[in-house]
Amino acid sequence: EVKHGRICQLAFLGQIVTRNGIHLSGDIDYSGHSFDSYPNGLAAVFGDSAIPQAGALQIFAFVGFLELFVMKDSANGAEPGDFPGDFRNGALDFGWDTFDEETKLSKRAVELNNGRAAMMGILGLMVHEKLNEIDMVADLPIIGALQ
Repeated sequence: EVKHGRICQLAFLGQIVTRNGIHLSGDIDYSGHSFDSYPNGLAAVFGDSAIPQAGALQIFAFVGFLELFVMKDSANGAEPGDFPGDFRNGALDFGWDTFDEETKLSKRAVELNNGRAAMMGILGLMVHEKLNEIDMVADLPIIGALQ
């Protein structure tokens, strides 16, 4: 649940940022396609102007590499962490060990709740995007109507 929550937090943030017109500068490939030349949301994965299959496979391979070799938890052969979702692996530590147990539990609960909210948020954005295909335009308060 922690890992899914983290992924959904990134997905929700990505939706909000790109729908506000903020994209990486430069080209995404050597043929000159810019990052903002691809659509936002699910249309970037499915549809006529989606990211090419080779690009999607590169993203999939990179995420798979991270999953298998970098972001290992005790279920994937790493040393057991302090708690589920502890992916520090001895490499990253931004002062976690300096907190007392009550603060650690509080921060873990906050992350879990934010992850749950992000799961509902990204699901809601995906549903609204699909509703547009059947002419049920939803005007969202923060980002407006999804197009």
